[in-house]
Amino acid sequence: MCGIAGIIGKFQDRLPVMLDAQKHRGPDATGFFYDEGFAALGHNRLSIIDLSSNANQPFFDASNRYAIVFNGEIYNYIELRELLSGVYDFKTESDTEVLLAAYIHWGKDCLSKCNGMFAFAVWDQTDKSLFAARDRFGVKPFHYTIAADGFYFASEIKAIHAAGIEKVPNEKVWASYFAYGSYGKPDETFWENVQQLPGGHHLELNNGELEIAKWYFFENELKKQPKNLSHDEARNHYLALLKDSIKLRFRADVPIGFNLSGGLDSSVLLALVNDFDHGKSAINAYTFYTGDENYDEWPWVEMMLKDTTYPLTKVLLRPEDVEEFSQTIYFHQDEPFGGIPTLAYATIFAQASKDGVKVLLDGQGMDEQWAGYDYYSQAGDATIQGVKGSPYKINMLSGDFLNKAEKPVYDEPFEKALLNKEYRDIFYTKIPRALRFNDRISMAFSTELREPFLDYRLMEFAFSLPESYKIKAGVTKVMLREIAAEFLSENLVYAPKRPLQTPQREWLGNDLKNWVTSCIDKITGSIYARWFDVEALEKEWQHYQQGNMQSAFHIWQCISLFEMIQGLV
Repeated sequence: MCGIAGIIGKFQDRLPVMLDAQKHRGPDATGFFYDEGFAALGHNRLSIIDLSSNANQPFFDASNRYAIVFNGEIYNYIELRELLSGVYDFKTESDTEVLLAAYIHWGKDCLSKCNGMFAFAVWDQTDKSLFAARDRFGVKPFHYTIAADGFYFASEIKAIHAAGIEKVPNEKVWASYFAYGSYGKPDETFWENVQQLPGGHHLELNNGELEIAKWYFFENELKKQPKNLSHDEARNHYLALLKDSIKLRFRADVPIGFNLSGGLDSSVLLALVNDFDHGKSAINAYTFYTGDENYDEWPWVEMMLKDTTYPLTKVLLRPEDVEEFSQTIYFHQDEPFGGIPTLAYATIFAQASKDGVKVLLDGQGMDEQWAGYDYYSQAGDATIQGVKGSPYKINMLSGDFLNKAEKPVYDEPFEKALLNKEYRDIFYTKIPRALRFNDRISMAFSTELREPFLDYRLMEFAFSLPESYKIKAGVTKVMLREIAAEFLSENLVYAPKRPLQTPQREWLGNDLKNWVTSCIDKITGSIYARWFDVEALEKEWQHYQQGNMQSAFHIWQCISLFEMIQGLV
């Protein structure tokens, strides 16, 4: 896992400051390449595979025509290397060299051959052209801006701002966030003039002309899935894919750990890691807790681990830690994130980094492919688990600001409502925002997060299965639970889904109310007060403190705004 940056244009001396802004993404090595007068590429390296300096980036082919900067992992690089061994003379053991060789040999078609998470850019010194791409689901970030003096790209938004691009809030995105809980379209950010390449897309820059195209067509891939399988055949096929996905994500030359909650997804992850590893490795398990037994899941995690040899590290987040830690995480996020649960999750990466664990696995992606959220079986367009009524308080927004909001409209390529909800969550809502949050918090502590359940083969196959394999008689994740039953006790297989893992609502209204009051006061005393009906905003905060805590999302939105605008007011 690393950071990439580049400038196609004349102000190439800005590259070092861009890399310095995101150095936490790769503290092991920093590299530069300059094609004078045309391009500059830079790289922050976090060494995971082939730890030698030979694999440092920017990386060049033997002819020096092509230079690549790459963030991510190509999990099937060994298999691809074997395919390419007859047409390319490899000098390293790195997946970076395999990716470059694949691009040279297959061109943009190499993307569909890669099983991994990636954002990379290749500069062609002969044609003076740039090719860049992002993985299928957008696990790894790619931000860019088109300025009068050139094209800038980087893994993090702060690196682009460090290059001199003015930091101005994108009011449409902010308004949509407050009004509808939207985090922007796949190509948008919360900042003017900074865009992101959507997942499953690539771009080409030739002679100043930028072309962006989609390369991953999920709907088409569904048509290629095995047909007419019996229930048992489908279960066995999915289990085989699961095991292979775990195996691929154990490829690393550094220590590996994994993150656990008390839910089914973590239980399956643990069971398959244990099945693959047979308890041979010293793999650290991590979970967070807050000291509130109504939310903490460590008793479930300990139950899961009791028959394994893996040690458990429990990491505590206290209410008195939140204000200072949130400032750290907001610095790394560059945009609003999910709240105190994200902070709690971040403590795991901070601890793992201290322990020398560079790679962590988690269970992201199961709910979206197996219809695990409660709203999948309900009418309406809810996107938040476990909340009754709207968590958005548009009454506290000014009319002018609210008029800038754009209600999200999502593609609905399928006839069945369930499939369209899953599709929305995979490509527009749940998965994109979770991936952004998680990339930033893992990279903040120079650790790599791998998500084996987001293997595209699993997503495509599970998505294509009949609805009865996912939800039956009110039970969600039906087939996944059947698979889990082969490894786990019944109380873990049918453990209830707990949508809230931290006492965010209680902390914001009680332990942290002075901090929240300060955030709101500073907003209403700033130029951003024009975004709100200040009286209505203050009343909402009063009602919250008086016990109207069904949802804390609107309170966290205000904290997010305060943290993001510091230094701009």
